[in-house]
Amino acid sequence: MLEEEMEKPMKVLIVGNGAVGKSSMIQRYCKGVYTSDYKKTIGVDFLERKITLDGEDMRLMIWDTAGQEEFADMTRVYYQGAHAAVIAFSTTDLASFKAVERWIGKVRDQCDNIPMVLVQNKVDLIDQAVMSKEEANGLADRTGLRFYRTSVQENYQIDEVFKYLADCYLQRIREEEKAAIAQKGSSKPKYADTGAARGGAASNFQSGSKKAGGTVSLAAPRRRTEAKKGFSCTIL
Repeated sequence: MLEEEMEKPMKVLIVGNGAVGKSSMIQRYCKGVYTSDYKKTIGVDFLERKITLDGEDMRLMIWDTAGQEEFADMTRVYYQGAHAAVIAFSTTDLASFKAVERWIGKVRDQCDNIPMVLVQNKVDLIDQAVMSKEEANGLADRTGLRFYRTSVQENYQIDEVFKYLADCYLQRIREEEKAAIAQKGSSKPKYADTGAARGGAASNFQSGSKKAGGTVSLAAPRRRTEAKKGFSCTIL
């Protein structure tokens, strides 16, 4: 079996306003590099990383979507088929903080009920924060999402974000597999496999069936021959 066939593929979205560090986050996670140069994402960017989690090989395909409104229609199509999402805002950008619930709504509109996490990036710049710790915690409580404070520059809690999402997805896969096995095991054949039922044989003997002790036994009709005026006939 090919290696790709043994891996569990997982599509992860990173959404949020522009300049919150989405591209830097996937560069750090997938390539282990960091750059402070900001380059606006046009449409989408894509990187992947292979991991092993709880004995399973997984291939995380991480999609960085443009945060600017002018690209909204272009990027929405890339939401389809996503298995998880990161909702990101920046410690130093109040507009990105206020836009979080709008981004959550977009993901929920386009995707099924997929696992999501809330990420406050650039906590290395906490002295320049434009929201308090209590406000950030309150937002996490309102949305009901798992909350991580991260720093791409310091590589702080980046791996933990994606490990959590991968674990959520893996658990969901296993639950679905168990449910499918249970469903398959509970299904019973519509008819009992009696020898007489094969090949339509049962219909040949229906007129001679007899009930005994609550079960049905199929018996072939007896033949008898009567002689009448020099000829014989067989009566069924």
